[in-house]
Amino acid sequence: MPLDMTGGRRGRGGGGDGGGPEPSVNVLGGKLENCSIKPMTGFYRNGCCDTGREDMGSHTVCAVMTAEFLSFSKKAGNDLSTPMPAYGFPGLVPGDRWCLCAPRWQEALDAGSAPRVVLRATHKGALEYCQLEDLKKYAIDLA
Repeated sequence: MPLDMTGGRRGRGGGGDGGGPEPSVNVLGGKLENCSIKPMTGFYRNGCCDTGREDMGSHTVCAVMTAEFLSFSKKAGNDLSTPMPAYGFPGLVPGDRWCLCAPRWQEALDAGSAPRVVLRATHKGALEYCQLEDLKKYAIDLA
């Protein structure tokens, strides 16, 4: 079972019920919500933008793919739109949600190509690379 940033194991108990460690936290300070299970995303392929020591890329930003961002990412050397069946990767299309590396989202923001984000599904670890105010400007889940 994957580790969260505090070293606890995610997915067991949590929530203060005495059944296990606390769940991972999102950038708003609440419980980290699922980003996508279709396609299955996350560094641990558990549907969440969880992270841990072994996640060197910080796959923590739950982003909604756009044609513009997919083109930007491909030009930057990370082709997310081409299926790779050998790795169980279906290829992404506009509208798919995906756990992006926080530094890549910041790079896309700086280039004017950042996709929208789901704050409740974006891990607090993203704040090591991205400003909360920037993430909020691109949020789809703020009232």
